[in-house]
Amino acid sequence: MTATLDAAAARARLLELIKELAVVRGKVILSSGAEADYYIDLRRITLHHEASKLVGQVMLSLIDDAGIDFECAGGLTMGADPVGTAVMHCAVDGGRNVDAFVVRKAQKSYGMGRQVEGPSVEDRKVLVLEDTSTTGGSALTAVEGVRNAGGNVVAVAVIVDRNTGAKEKIEAETGVPYLFAFGKDELGLD
Repeated sequence: MTATLDAAAARARLLELIKELAVVRGKVILSSGAEADYYIDLRRITLHHEASKLVGQVMLSLIDDAGIDFECAGGLTMGADPVGTAVMHCAVDGGRNVDAFVVRKAQKSYGMGRQVEGPSVEDRKVLVLEDTSTTGGSALTAVEGVRNAGGNVVAVAVIVDRNTGAKEKIEAETGVPYLFAFGKDELGLD
């Protein structure tokens, strides 16, 4: 078990790990359909034994520093799943009650017929998370799902922002703040 680092050390170490493990250079097609010269594969971070704990710590610190109060954290499956879980575990380790949730791309047509899975988000302050964002589409789908489930979205936060307009689009369409832990410039991608 690794010791908890102070916020600055956790952020610095997570940045090192992202640069080392998650930045893949070469032509790729992003989920948005756009072509890029690199790919930021944050699942290599959010599912990594050391980095996942740092993700929780860095994201929780980012949200706390912005003064945002929330009770639930999650987003569109699959990129947001381990981010929400990391934030939940970090919060619980600090004595806070934060639940995680998962938003499906579409409402289920069977069983309970839910789009948002996990503890209920109804009438609760909800933080929508994502690993990285290009167009903001995944976060917008998650915000819509959470709002349809009765949740009060208080912010959207991502680990890495690609600086391609997601922040502006999400803030304009949702009316909530968009925060990110790292910009692509910090990854040496500018």
